[in-house]
Amino acid sequence: MKNAKSENIYKLEGTVPLAKAIPVGLQHILAMFVANITPIMIFASVCGLDQSISARLIQNAMIVAGIGTLIQLHPLWKIGSGLPIVMGISFTFLNTAIFIGTSYSVGTVIGCVIVGGIIEGLLGLFAKYWMRIISPIVAATVVTAIGFSLLSVGANSFAGGQGAADFGAAHNWIVGTVTLLSCLIFSILTKGYLKVISILFGLIVGYVLSIFFGMVDFSVLKGTGIIALPAILPFKPEFNVGAILSMVVIYLVSATETIGDSTAVAETALKRKITEKELSGSLAVDGFVSSIAGLFGCTPITSFSQNIGLVAMTKVVNRFTIGTGAVIMILAGVFPMFGALLTTVPQAVLGGCTIMMFGTIVVAGFQLLGRCGYTPRNTTIIALSLSIGLGFTQCSGMFSIFPKIVQSVFAENCVAVVFVLAIILNLVLPKDSTKSE
Repeated sequence: MKNAKSENIYKLEGTVPLAKAIPVGLQHILAMFVANITPIMIFASVCGLDQSISARLIQNAMIVAGIGTLIQLHPLWKIGSGLPIVMGISFTFLNTAIFIGTSYSVGTVIGCVIVGGIIEGLLGLFAKYWMRIISPIVAATVVTAIGFSLLSVGANSFAGGQGAADFGAAHNWIVGTVTLLSCLIFSILTKGYLKVISILFGLIVGYVLSIFFGMVDFSVLKGTGIIALPAILPFKPEFNVGAILSMVVIYLVSATETIGDSTAVAETALKRKITEKELSGSLAVDGFVSSIAGLFGCTPITSFSQNIGLVAMTKVVNRFTIGTGAVIMILAGVFPMFGALLTTVPQAVLGGCTIMMFGTIVVAGFQLLGRCGYTPRNTTIIALSLSIGLGFTQCSGMFSIFPKIVQSVFAENCVAVVFVLAIILNLVLPKDSTKSE
């Protein structure tokens, strides 16, 4: 730490004083914390797992996310990109995991997670043989779709969380608005490092206000242990070929999101194109660490778009700084009291903090599209991919004529639809109509 410098916070390499690195790292964790543990909570509930096992899986989810983020930041061999990307448990796999878990067993889900992760990891290592089909216009369109897909997530959180009894209540509007305004005002009035932690400041203001409104439930802290070691292989893996194939399809969808996130962070935060090595490593860690997640009884991990928006907004790309967040996540898993405290942050507070970040991803997508050029060919790819991908998935019932596996992949996943359409259009449309590719 002798060479730690505050200005390194805007550089990929170098160390930053812990007094400044920890708040920014914590900001990254708070941006994705609830989204990281929610898939596990839903999965455990629907599959009928008892409360003690659910608690252990939540603990494991935090540890796995921290491990995945550290490997992504600091690659092991060819696994990891070295880019400022935060990893976490993915919602993309939830429907398929629940279907397999209720139709077969939770052990079958774990077997699918392990095998599917290995397959995606291997695809990542050999990415140079197939990555050429993902041209700049395809990547830019997918990034834009990711941004649009997150807008409803931020809005739902702002209103109190989808399915909440007080969804859209006045206190959620007030807390969400105050949180958002606190972030904006703090960012406008401050300079340098303080501007970087505007999201954290807004979250603290919103959290304190929500306590006065009685929105914070501290009862979850009762009976929480001080320290608990993670449970390895809480379920015996079982292997079913049909179930594995359906999970592999979802892994390919998750890979498209990782490609989009990795491209976005390189283009928007580092101001350069992503390298083949970085993209290969990003996909490899996505797959192989997902297999490790299976050993912990968790569903797969992926890159978190929430944090890509945070990086684009704050311009903080330092691996050491974001790595402190990963360490905090691991500690949250080892020390359950810490993790339980983080879960008390109301959804309205998170919505107020993240709504701007998600919009930043949309803007980043527009910027990437602009760099590709709005030629007739590119415009066709963008227009058709986004209109069908975003439009059809908002009317998910229209997919009812298709098999369950098709519905689970595409019906509510606009990123998957946009990616597939953009790839197909990029391959079939004549290339002589544009000079920008």
